[in-house]
Amino acid sequence: MKPYNTIDALIFDFGGVLIDWNPAYVFLKEFRGNQEEMSHFLNTICSWEWNENQDAGCSIKQATEERVAMFPEHERLIRMYYDRWEDMLGYEHTDTVDLLKRFKEKGKHRLIGLTNWSHETFPVALERFDFLSWFEGIVVSGTEKMKKPDARIYKLTLDRYRVTPENAVFIDDKLENVHAATKLGIHGIHFTTAAKLKRDLETLGVC
Repeated sequence: MKPYNTIDALIFDFGGVLIDWNPAYVFLKEFRGNQEEMSHFLNTICSWEWNENQDAGCSIKQATEERVAMFPEHERLIRMYYDRWEDMLGYEHTDTVDLLKRFKEKGKHRLIGLTNWSHETFPVALERFDFLSWFEGIVVSGTEKMKKPDARIYKLTLDRYRVTPENAVFIDDKLENVHAATKLGIHGIHFTTAAKLKRDLETLGVC
């Protein structure tokens, strides 16, 4: 493997790293603060796994109608999930965005996005968060109809932007996604905080 100082590309995940998103922003109020009832709904009806199907390219309309058919007694809440999806989109992670801004201003590293996100809702994020325009390119799983940790989406990203694996760092808050990247020879960083990310990048000779 080449020395760390050959790293010239930083590949960022978005949700959990740069952007906050949480269905509880909508549903906690709907369940009148009852955490147990809300958790049951979000774990068994409009679950994380169900939402990830849309990240992989399933249409929101189809996903919603299928879920309503399965749980007709919860139709109002199920339809609310995507009708009010924008309200689930929270704040930017300021410390991480500040770090990203430094890289953008220095101009020494290419900035690329690789995100698991529905192609139907991603335009909302593009409009809300100006810093997404700093990226040379963004690969959206819903558009490609494949998602992390599928090796194909990493290879697509590398090929599309002509990135050499050992010259890139991939940053994600999910360990399984980081592990998938490292299997392809990409330097992987498991994101927990902006401060740790800065230290990890310094270890790689990037900051």
